[in-house]
Order: sequence, then C-alpha cells, then structure tokens
Amino acid sequence: MALHSEHFAVYVALYFVSLVFFRCNVGASGSVFNHLQPYDFLYYSGVRAYYGEEWGKAAELLEKSIATKESLLRVRRLCHDECVAAGADASGKLDSEEGNMWDLWVLDWIQKKAECLRFCMGRFVSPTGLLPVSTDIDYEFDTRNPYNFLQVTYYKLEKVQKAASAAHTYFVANPSHLEMRNNIEKYRRMEGVTEGDFQDREIEKEKHWVLYDAALQHEASSEWLQAAEKWRACLNETLQQTEECRVQCDVAPQPLPEDRGVDSVDGVFEKAAALSLSLLSCRQSCVTQVATKPGRISAQEDFLPTQLEHLHIAQFKAGDITGAVESLRSFLLFYPSDEDSLDNLQLYYETLGGDVETQLIQPSQVISTYVSRSLEEKKLLYFGVENLGFSFVDPDLWTPEDVVPESQQEHWRSEKEKINERIKEGEQKEEVDDSGFYAGGPVPQVGVTITMDDEALNGTNRVVLDGVMTERECDRILQLATVAASLGDGYQGRRSPHTPHETFEGLTVLRAAKLAQDGLVNQSDARLLHELGERVRGLLHSYFRSPPGLFISFTHLVCRSAIAGDQEGRLDLSHPVHVDNCLLEPETNQCWKEPPAFIHRDLSAILYLNNDFTGGELFFTKRDAKTVTAQVKPTCGRLVGFSSGPVNPHGVAAVTGGRRCALALWFTKEKLYRDMEREEAEALWAADGQSVVKKDEEETERNANPGRNARNHAPKERGRGRERVTGGKDEL
Repeated sequence: MALHSEHFAVYVALYFVSLVFFRCNVGASGSVFNHLQPYDFLYYSGVRAYYGEEWGKAAELLEKSIATKESLLRVRRLCHDECVAAGADASGKLDSEEGNMWDLWVLDWIQKKAECLRFCMGRFVSPTGLLPVSTDIDYEFDTRNPYNFLQVTYYKLEKVQKAASAAHTYFVANPSHLEMRNNIEKYRRMEGVTEGDFQDREIEKEKHWVLYDAALQHEASSEWLQAAEKWRACLNETLQQTEECRVQCDVAPQPLPEDRGVDSVDGVFEKAAALSLSLLSCRQSCVTQVATKPGRISAQEDFLPTQLEHLHIAQFKAGDITGAVESLRSFLLFYPSDEDSLDNLQLYYETLGGDVETQLIQPSQVISTYVSRSLEEKKLLYFGVENLGFSFVDPDLWTPEDVVPESQQEHWRSEKEKINERIKEGEQKEEVDDSGFYAGGPVPQVGVTITMDDEALNGTNRVVLDGVMTERECDRILQLATVAASLGDGYQGRRSPHTPHETFEGLTVLRAAKLAQDGLVNQSDARLLHELGERVRGLLHSYFRSPPGLFISFTHLVCRSAIAGDQEGRLDLSHPVHVDNCLLEPETNQCWKEPPAFIHRDLSAILYLNNDFTGGELFFTKRDAKTVTAQVKPTCGRLVGFSSGPVNPHGVAAVTGGRRCALALWFTKEKLYRDMEREEAEALWAADGQSVVKKDEEETERNANPGRNARNHAPKERGRGRERVTGGKDEL
C-alpha cells in the first residue's frame, strides 16, 4: 500500500496512538481466566524465601517467575500476530477514492487494533501482570540473577544437576564471576553430575551467536560451503530475533511520558508524539540488544552488515557466485559507496560472464525491507530530535548522513568518529606496554626461581618468583601483622574498603618502626619488613631490566580475613579488577591516566606470606575486566611482579575462609614520588645508632644516565609542577 507522502509522518505517529489506547486501558478487560501473575512479584517472593532459607519455596517461586516472564513474551507475540489484520478494512481505504477521509479511516483502524490487543492480552494476563516492571527487575533478569539464586537453592536441596544447569546459565552471561567459575568446577567433581547437565537454559535467545561462532570456525578451517550455510542461518536468526524484539516494543506496556516542565504544557497529541518516538527508539535499539553477546558489555558494531560481508565471501569461495552477488548487493544497501565491495561486485559479474541477466540480480527482499523501514524510522526520530527536543542515540554506523538534519550532523559525525576509533582500538591484536620495562633479565638472589613468566601468565611484563622468603621469615612477618596491624588501615577504619564480607588490616614500615621504638613489637621484625622491600626491589629491578633510578613508592603489609558466617552466597571480589596507575573503563577498553589514580606508579609487586586460607587468588584480565588471562595462588615466599599500567588489569578473588596476608609494594622511576615514610623510619633507626642495611637508592640514581635503557629510547613526558602524592593507600 503506497501512502500519500504528505500524510506519511502523521499516519505513522497516529498508528502508535493505538498503543497509547492499549496502555491506558490495559487493565479494563473483564476476562478472569488463565491469568498470568506479575513475574516481578513472583521473583521478589522467591528472593524473600531464599533469604528465609525456605529452599523448596524459593525454588518454586524463582522458577515460576522465569516461566511466567517467558509465557508473557509468548502471549504478547500471539496477540500481536492475532491483531495484525485488525482494522484492515479501514486501512485498506487510506489510498482509495475515499482517501480524502483518511484521518477518519486511520482513527477507525487505530481503535480496532487497540481493542483487539486489549481484549487478547486480557484473556491471558491479570491486570497487575500487564503493568510495566521496574528497571531494577529488568536488570535482574537481563543479568540472569534469578539463576544465581537458583543454583544455591538447588544445591541446598541436593539437586546438583539442576544446580549445575543454573550455575552454567548464569556464568554464560557473567564470565568474570570467579566464584561461579569455581562452583562449576565443584559441580563437575560431584557424583551424578555429567557434562550434559551444564545446559544453558537461555540458549533459545542465543541461537544467532551459536551460529555466528560456528560460521567463524568453518571459515578458519576453509570449509566454505559449511561456512556459507551457517552465515545464512545466522543472518536469518538475527533478523528473526530483531523482529521479536521489535514486537515486544510494540506490545509491552510503558508509562505515558511525563510533562517536560512548567513552560511546556503537553496535551494528548504531544504525549502521543512523545510515546510514538519512544516506541520507534525502542525498535531501533533492538539492533544493539541483538548484537550484544551474553557476557559482553557492549554490542558488536555493524552486526548485520558484517554477517552479509562474511556470507558473500563464503559463497564466492564455495562457488555460489549468484548467491554471492545477491548477498553483496544486500551489503551495499548499507554501504552503497564502499569501494572494496564495488570492486568485488565487478569481479563477481565477470566471473559469471558479465551478461545482462547477471547484473539484474537484486538484493535480498528481506534486507531491502529492513533497510527502508529502518531509514523511515530514523527520519521520524531525527525529526523529533530537531523539533521536539527528543533524545535519540542511533545504534547504526551505516546511517546515511543525509538522513540526519543539518543541525545535528556535526554532533552525529563526532559520535560516529568516536565509535570508529573505539572499534579500531578493539581490533588491535597486540597490547603495547610502554612502561620501559622488559621482562627476562637475570634473577640475582640464590634460591629464587622463576615459576611463571610472560608466556605462562598470558601477558606482558608479568612474573612469579618463588623462594623470595623462608618459612621462618614468613612466620615472623605474620606474627608482626597479628600484633601490630590496624583494622581498616588507610581507609578511615573501615573493616574493608572493597567488601563487607572481609576485615582488612594494614601496617606500614614507619608504623612498625615506631611500635618497635616503643618496645611494642620486635625490633628485628620491623627491620625485616623494611628489608623485604629492598629485596623485592633488587629482584624486580634486575628481572624487568629497569632503568637505574627505581624507587620504592609505597609498602603496605595487608591482611584480609573472611568474616565467619558471612560467606554464604557471596558474589563479590576481595578487590575488584583495576589498574594501578590509571582509571580503567572496561566498556571502552580505555584506561585514563589521571587522578585519583596513582599515576606515578610504574611497577607493582605482591609478596605472599601464607596459604592457609581459601580463595584470595590474584588474577589478571584483559581490559574488559571480564576475560581472565591468568591466576596466581598465594604461598609463602611467592612474589608476583608486573608493570603497573593498562596491560595488567588485575583483581583479587574473594577470601572465603581464613586470613590472607601479603606485602604489597609499588615502585616509581621518579625520585619525587619515593616513599618518604621509609626514610623517616630509617631516620628513627639512625637516631638510635642502628644502621640500615639496604641497597643504596641514591647510588642507583647517581649511576643513572640520560641514555637510560637501550630499549627505552626516551623517557615519557611527565606532568610538571605537580604536588607530591603522600599517604596513598592501596593494596593488591
């Protein structure tokens, strides 16, 4: 049906008024059978039962909340399909001879569709079940938190197969959740649990990703026929998932827009326009939703065009040239001036003989409809942005510039450029460490061995050394911590700066020296704490081939203790993933070297004192703060060293039992940021006539020369005029 162009925008807006009628009257139906109850109420009830340790009731309610949500989605789809033809007689007259009455026919069509939707939904869903749920509930289900509760609940009920399935379902969407990873490993070792029990219960929503990964695997093996089949199936599934998402936008309840302020008194038509734009924006956002893989923070850009690009290449290599032409012409609907694609199209034409019939092959009708529909929606949305103060974030990189109003083009280009830059950064295969350190140097201390290097730790400038301390030395420092460490040291007395499930105690070299001076701790133990810093500095200075001027920036003896009876169902980390000298932003893979980050730190280390506790492993990740690349289990005398910058994001797994103690140290190449507390402690000992045996940092500074390390051609530009950072407390 071709609508009169002058009526198109009004027609589309009025179409959505039908949904206003549906939402405003959604509870008016008198139907009272087969009612679905509110799934948010069921979920909250299940969580309350969980915390009340009513495990059977919790399992029943949590499962019912998941099933009810799925049933509600199916009912919405059913009613949408059932009401597609509602008012067809009126809509069919829009472009007829009676079209001069088009506004009345539109209203007739709107009313019939709204009545159909309201009646259909009322047959299956209770009035309260039709109300919108809160954003908190959306988040809970989007992150699959119901399965987190379920896996504990089923474990308590000794239904370990169901617990394994729930744990796996949660872990798929939360791959950085180390405790769940550990739980899964425990389930694998349990009697009666098989690999087949680890089922992803949300797999129906992920079919396109399963096909996507399979297609890439076939490509990697040059199995082009199978790759083409998988890409075609992936494309179809992606379109189907996108359409399902759009249907839910149309039928799901939404609150009416609020008035925009005192100076803007919105009437029914303004509210209808705002709702129309919100619904169009929801439809457009389906691109992002479908292109976001479970467990990922951000969507894959150009998800649909990318599949078409892979598809036409696979078809060409598999010998299906006609199919390749159709797929490539479909891709060109998104990027009509892409030079490489136009060259490929010419190649395909020539391969087929270059006849006229070949050049008449058209793009896929489904893709043509998808693109034209999306462009019409974008035009209306940008109209709302320019004239109605509406806010819209375009999810697509392929949107033509002429669709964007002139007043918005500069901002649009800027945002597009940012996304392209982010994509380029994400495509960098190798992370570059510009710290000036180069792992692989000699280890000067007898008895110290390299346990893990860069290769074993899957990273850059990382090392694990064993034998740095003796058992006797570990016991002495542990005793010192027991006697002298202060609760919440450095964090205003808080029992832990990162988690309520652990206590945190700390001790600095200066405090240990003062306590020793007052006779409250053993003098030799306080001096050993100081000497360990020098020992670690010497080892890492050599191994990382450091520039001569390497100074200790801060030393902190840290103990974390699990709070008894406060570990059940624990989901957090002892120390969240972070980078020591910059602010990590996992969503964009950026790390901003600015305060409050300790930007002067260049090298980090942690020297473990014990292993008689559970949990507490140090782990490294990629910049996404999710993908774990290596783990290190603490033990007496084990030293982990690494450069402090963005190549080494790291965190600490939850300490779930016992007390984990370690000496955390940071080093800097700038004398300005050396640890003045150490010098104050040395001054105390000197005043008492006690010498301090240490490698002279001033000597290394005197030996420093402008050429620096041969592989570090120029020192990094540092900010001038900064005030010295003092008293910075942090730990690994």
